[in-house]
Amino acid sequence: MQELVIGIDTSCYTTSVAAVTAAGTVRADVRQVLSVPEGEIGLRQQAALFQHWQNLPVLLGRLRKEARGPIIAVAYSGSPRKEAGSYLPVFTAGANLANSLGAALQVPVYSFSHQEGHLAAGEFGAGGPAGASFLAVHLSGGTTELLKVERWACGYKISVLGKSLDLNAGQFVDRVGVALGLPFPAGRHLEELAVSAGETELSLPSVVRGYDLSFAGPTSAALRLLERGAEKGAVARAVFRSIAKALEKILRPAVLTTGLREILLVGGVASNSLIRERLVERLEHPAVGARLFFAPPHLSTDNAVGIARLGRAILKGEMP
Repeated sequence: MQELVIGIDTSCYTTSVAAVTAAGTVRADVRQVLSVPEGEIGLRQQAALFQHWQNLPVLLGRLRKEARGPIIAVAYSGSPRKEAGSYLPVFTAGANLANSLGAALQVPVYSFSHQEGHLAAGEFGAGGPAGASFLAVHLSGGTTELLKVERWACGYKISVLGKSLDLNAGQFVDRVGVALGLPFPAGRHLEELAVSAGETELSLPSVVRGYDLSFAGPTSAALRLLERGAEKGAVARAVFRSIAKALEKILRPAVLTTGLREILLVGGVASNSLIRERLVERLEHPAVGARLFFAPPHLSTDNAVGIARLGRAILKGEMP
């Protein structure tokens, strides 16, 4: 049986555990999306933390059925970002389990940020970027940031170039989706509605200030359109177009200013096909010359695969 590194991630909306071999092969990827009451647009930290504690024993049991072998290390996401003061209670669930496993098994335990896990999973799924430094966009319900990323032996050095000034891209999507009566999280359902929409075209603003973005205004504008009886599919499509246009507005100058042309896009919202298509069309054009890397959708959303692979990289003395 092959030796295993276990990864654990307890984000605001998903409990995740994964196992990779010492060679880097993913042997198990088990997740449970947290339950959000109908009509709500999120969970309080206390409620999310309680669900994680319920989910973790079940998921770990499933993981061990899929991935048999000695556990040689455990890795976990201990904070949202790799910066001082970054903290959310939900990550204590994974931290406590990881450290308990490490103590019981007498194996090393490694801590990373949730954002580093997204980057590592994204690189693995997308097959790049290849450079020592690259640009990245973390696009989700909890984070909307433009990053400069440098590889370090213990993970990544991450510099935030720009961020959302109010709502995150995922919150924009979810608030419109819930207003339409769609389940939370609404991304996949809103995308289906947008793709199946008729020919009606609607426009929403895309607000950018330097490298920073704002989605509060576009969200309010979308909700007003719905109140006025606008076609639901057209509004859904306009939401994703607004996000894509805002990203284009910050990524074009970022490529020119930094000289970094490789861009990795991670996070649940980055799995949207409409956003991907527009960004590829506009940024991989010869006038810009960027090269975009998207992970498969299952590695774009919250998962523990990247955390496990980071733990494995440290154990093997390799860079991510």
